[in-house]
Amino acid sequence: MRMIYEWKQDVLEEWLKGQPAAASSLYTYSGNRLNWRGMTESPSYAEIIGEISREGNRLLGCPIPALSQEIYDLFETNGNRLVYEGLYFERRSRLTSFALLHCLYPDVSEYRQSLMETIEAILEEMTWCLPAHMRGQSVDRHIDLFASETGFALAEILTITESSLPLALREAITAQIERRLFIPYLDDQYPPYHWETADHNWAAVCAGSIGSAALLLELDSDRKAAVIQRAVGTMNHYLSGFGEDGACAEGPGYWNYGFGYYVYFADLLKRATGGKADMLNSEHVRNIARFQQKAYLVQNRPANFSDAAPHVSVNIGLSDYLASHIEGVTIAPISIRAGFTDDHCSRFAHALRNLVWYRPDAPRQADWAGGSWYLADAQWLISRVSHTAGSFGFAAKGGHNNEPHNHIDVGHYILIADDDPAFAADLGSGEYTAQYFGEVRYNYDCTGAQGHSLPIVKGQLQTAGAESAAFVTCVEQGETEDRFELELAACYPGSGLSSYERQFIWRKTGLPELDVTDTFRFSLEGGAITEVIVSKCVPNVLAEGQIMLKGIRHSVLLSYEPGTLDVSIAERLYSNHSGQEESYYRISLISKDEASLDHTFKLNFKFQE
Repeated sequence: MRMIYEWKQDVLEEWLKGQPAAASSLYTYSGNRLNWRGMTESPSYAEIIGEISREGNRLLGCPIPALSQEIYDLFETNGNRLVYEGLYFERRSRLTSFALLHCLYPDVSEYRQSLMETIEAILEEMTWCLPAHMRGQSVDRHIDLFASETGFALAEILTITESSLPLALREAITAQIERRLFIPYLDDQYPPYHWETADHNWAAVCAGSIGSAALLLELDSDRKAAVIQRAVGTMNHYLSGFGEDGACAEGPGYWNYGFGYYVYFADLLKRATGGKADMLNSEHVRNIARFQQKAYLVQNRPANFSDAAPHVSVNIGLSDYLASHIEGVTIAPISIRAGFTDDHCSRFAHALRNLVWYRPDAPRQADWAGGSWYLADAQWLISRVSHTAGSFGFAAKGGHNNEPHNHIDVGHYILIADDDPAFAADLGSGEYTAQYFGEVRYNYDCTGAQGHSLPIVKGQLQTAGAESAAFVTCVEQGETEDRFELELAACYPGSGLSSYERQFIWRKTGLPELDVTDTFRFSLEGGAITEVIVSKCVPNVLAEGQIMLKGIRHSVLLSYEPGTLDVSIAERLYSNHSGQEESYYRISLISKDEASLDHTFKLNFKFQE
């Protein structure tokens, strides 16, 4: 693994010596203390503060949820995560809401009192970890995403509330962060945590949160330097999960999460060391920072491969900070700003910065500008088209079938426009259960090949594994069209294919259209091919060779050569990430010729006037 950032502990200790006590000035662009009153009096913040106030006032009328052992044990007994997590995150919503409202409205006693009661309840929790992450780990030793986030949140609340909370409560907070984060993290009698060498969001969130909490609270410079050096080492592992193209294979939601915590830690570390330790100054990190603006197809609808959601709002604080500090980062449209309650986990680090890092004066466009990007390491082609008739987006991927939060989806594609249901859809993440991350993962339509726009070859779906991979044979991007070609035979081992070429041509002149051409070559004997298109639009067969996909605003005519394929359409149900049932349509185009060694099928998707 290439180490991008590496500083010796004694060097870090020297840089951190004499650091003043953490204060709210750490969270401003100017270096002045946060002007909470100014925010409440400014029309520019009225919408954001209104969202916080509505949630806080709702919670004032609700008791603090009880976290019983019986509910905690549900995950182990039946695999259910949602019941316990719903109550757990309601507590975090109380923490986030009342902390911000107390700072914004310090004279409102109800907010202060509710904040204190919520903190006391959280300090008494058996563990800050989720049951799904414990799996036999010791409650006195284990640190997961949410334990580290909770400690970081409490450290930041201590910082921004300054001396407004009672001394005994402030001391209790510090003691619990010490007990639950710093002591187990630095205890050499145990092996390192699994996330310390992970190359995904766990590394950034856990190490970034612990490191940030140490920067805010730890007074001993030697101990603080030990935490920071270890956290920086983990951040290098996190960065190793990105190619030079900066793409997050888990999608922009996980980019928001993992890279967000990376940036929050990097910002606090840079300030604490007077700029000497700057973890945003490599081209690799700058490319990661530019991923967000490339990942979206239309408004808040990204190329949602893997366990990404079909709609992902922008954390405006993180986005505006990156645009202010890194050249080439686009300022995001305000229309897709994440609302205060959009994050069902109610993460304080995001919510605080969505308020204090927001730049109301930044020049913004109504939507992302058009353009095409090829992310070579991820093997994603993403293209946006702006037209007088609306906004259109196309994305296709190569890659392999052993990616982070993997789906069986090599060669899969997405076609969307404005607020229409996806014409060619990616279902995104399903409900997270024990089974979803277990041996039956690919039985779910969200994750398995059966829920993606991929052909079935002689009855065989694509297979899992890193060897089930694409070979990119052509990428051409132009003003009028983009071309993307893949060799995919390796994804169908044992099918008898000597070659399977999938070609995408995305025509961008006028109302766009997409050609998908599949060429199959068998080595010894032919077999049946079924072309599959996954759509969220109701398919209407107009005539042989023509299917209309009708959206809310636009329609797409799907055409193929008549007489060569039989049509079968099935409406299927699946459970989305929130555990809610949704439906989609699987269009199967079944080849009539099974004997030929060579088959070519051309699908044309044309937006209609």
